[in-house]
Formats: sequence, structure tokens, C-alpha cells
Amino acid sequence: MRLAGKKVIALVDEEFEDLELWYPIYRVREEGAIVHLVGPEKGKKYIGKYGVPAIAELAFSEVNSADYDGILVPGGWAPDKLRRYDKVLQLVKEMDAAGKPIGQICHAGWVLISAKILNGRTVTSTPGIRDDMENAGATWIDEDVVIDGNIVSARRPPDLPPYGKAFCDALAK
Repeated sequence: MRLAGKKVIALVDEEFEDLELWYPIYRVREEGAIVHLVGPEKGKKYIGKYGVPAIAELAFSEVNSADYDGILVPGGWAPDKLRRYDKVLQLVKEMDAAGKPIGQICHAGWVLISAKILNGRTVTSTPGIRDDMENAGATWIDEDVVIDGNIVSARRPPDLPPYGKAFCDALAK
């Protein structure tokens, strides 16, 4: 239980990629961390791309980055919605400034782009947003997991095992 006492935000909105939300949550919980699902509206049920539900335990407005040790941003189509919330961008910027682990997989890179934290960083993502990542100033690499400081990035669901481990390792430091 090397993550006992750690707290993580898992962002959620409609059409998240089901595995990319739930796999990292379970992986982090397996190691003892507390994970709060945080969405636009507390108590609302959000539905993943393949129909798996997730109920937001807290609203964006209710969380403070200082109370958490890391943040997970799922892929799917949710990142295109999440990036439109000023509070989400604030949380990501504050986590980055504090050097806290930020997990991003697949299309989640869109949130980091909008938070303007990728300039000069090395990351990966789904190849579909490679140009977006590079246009934001990042160096993009086609690998299952890329770690640059506190940012842990992965491409897509087949990369979930090494991504989950890498995020847990970053959280344990």
C-alpha cells in the first residue's frame, strides 16, 4: 500500500474513454490511494463512450489542488469538453507548478494543451493529436509511456498497464 494517504483527482465528463478512466483509478486504488471522481456537476452520472457510467463525487468548484497529490485526465471525447472549464485548466496548471503527477492518455493531451503546460515538454498521445501536441510546443514520441518530470503520458488502451504503473511510481515519489 505504498500510496496510502495519497489523494488523486480523476476528471470526468461525458464520453470519456471507459478503460482510460477506470483502469488508472483502480490501479491507484489498489496501491492505497484515495481517488475522487470530479466533474462539472456533483452527483451527476456521466456515460463513457462504451456505456460505462461514472458518478462525479465532487464538482470542479469543490476541489483545491493543494488537497491532492496528483490528477488523472482520461481520454475519449471528454477532454474536448474538460478543456473548456477554467477550473480544470487552473487545477492542471497548479498541479504542474507544484510538480505533482499529471496522468494523461490518448486525447487527454488536449487538456494539457489548453492549460498551456506542454511547451518544451516531451510527451505521447494518440497519434491523432500529435500535431496539436507539437503545435503546443511539445516533443511527441511514439512510445507506450513517456515521462517528463511530473507528466506521465500514454497513447491508448493497450498502453494502460505500463501507464498505470508509471503514474503510481510518480505518485509514490
